[in-house]
Amino acid sequence: MLDLKIRNGSVPDFEAGAMLAADIGVKDGMIVSVGRVEEAAKAEIDAEGLVVSPGFIDIHMHEETLVPGAPEPYDIARYMLAMGVTTAAAGNCGNTRQAVRDFLDFIDANGSPINYLTFAGHNSIRARAGVASPYEAATPAQIEAMAGLVAEDIEAGAIGLSFGLEYSPAVSFAEMIGAAGGAAGREILLSAHYRSDGPDGLSSVRELIALSEETGQAMQVSHLVSCTGFGDMRESLESLAAAKARGVDVLADSYPYDAFCTRIGSAVFDDGCFERWGKGFGAIRFLQEPLRGTTCDEASFRLAREEYPDSLVAAFVMNDDEAVMAIAHPLVIVASDGIYNRGFGHPRGAGAFPRVLGRYSRERGALSLVEALRKMTLLPASRLRLGRKGRIAVGCDADLVVFDPGRIVDTADYDSPTLPPLGIEAVLIGGRLALSPRGGPLPRLGRSIRREAIAGWSGGRKANA
Repeated sequence: MLDLKIRNGSVPDFEAGAMLAADIGVKDGMIVSVGRVEEAAKAEIDAEGLVVSPGFIDIHMHEETLVPGAPEPYDIARYMLAMGVTTAAAGNCGNTRQAVRDFLDFIDANGSPINYLTFAGHNSIRARAGVASPYEAATPAQIEAMAGLVAEDIEAGAIGLSFGLEYSPAVSFAEMIGAAGGAAGREILLSAHYRSDGPDGLSSVRELIALSEETGQAMQVSHLVSCTGFGDMRESLESLAAAKARGVDVLADSYPYDAFCTRIGSAVFDDGCFERWGKGFGAIRFLQEPLRGTTCDEASFRLAREEYPDSLVAAFVMNDDEAVMAIAHPLVIVASDGIYNRGFGHPRGAGAFPRVLGRYSRERGALSLVEALRKMTLLPASRLRLGRKGRIAVGCDADLVVFDPGRIVDTADYDSPTLPPLGIEAVLIGGRLALSPRGGPLPRLGRSIRREAIAGWSGGRKANA
């Protein structure tokens, strides 16, 4: 007998590029039958009129700091689950909020609302290697130490190495090469927040392509809209496509908004930023107290940089049509870049995936439903080499999202950044109900996913593909 049968749903067939009517049978956390399923089950879900999709996979988000003994240690993971994300990659933009081993061990011991895997963050490693400032160049000895720390984090379960170049202006290309050398001949995934945006966005993308070529490692260019969504999106996509055509293993991710979010005290807001964007102080909105909800002016900008440097702000500086262009491109994965401080932040952490489905696909027709789902499931699963995720097929994990394609849409905004979306009927992890519109306590069904448990990363380095 099956544990669960989902009847009458519409399922994406990525090979056919179409939605197909199918039942799904689940047993022991796995999909065991797809199509016409006659076998009885202990529980059933009638998905008539609904889409049954693989669980969404967020390749780029920013995890919480997990505090042992806290009544509710999880912040962003809860909002991820509510918008259909079942697996997420932490440690992006060069920042790991705690040691890789501690993060994964905590999840093993306590469960999690979602499955987590993680990068090792270069900026965090840089600090551990003794570099005192993001504006300070690393010494050869410190770069060697970084390589050793990268190796340790890979041994602890990290799938790769992320860079946050804009946050550490002194990082040289040689330092990146040296730190990546900690992979010690093993194949890893590199991820990078570019060096600069706006007029320097194209050269920043080309630098990351060169890093992939030099190291022989795959490169994931982070949140492309906030790099080249200032008039250069088409050219940056052409650069990625040209690199891919000559054998460089490079993809990008992006989120469906025209405002980025980061801490006001970061190097992103150093002198020259407004000139680079062609915007004034009024493009910045404060997302945390004591200035929450107000628009920036010169006085509040200086005050916040000095006294509240960790406060999150939104910068409305990119072009909306270029955000759409990025999301629709075949080399771009949908990701949230979600980040919260105790529930305060940008609405993308609670709305990015339903926003693409509701606003970009259904309302604007920028991409088909099947293609939108592919960018949220199969494409990130393939990039992360999660062979049992991202597809509805026999032998795959039963991480699933059931939603109404006519209703699904984001509701989170800059005033209420954690509001759940409309239209999601159920989220399952390992075949068990992790989220239901009926509410109630959320079980922690998510688990850590360590590098050694992923068959696709178990071998040595391969040629670029």
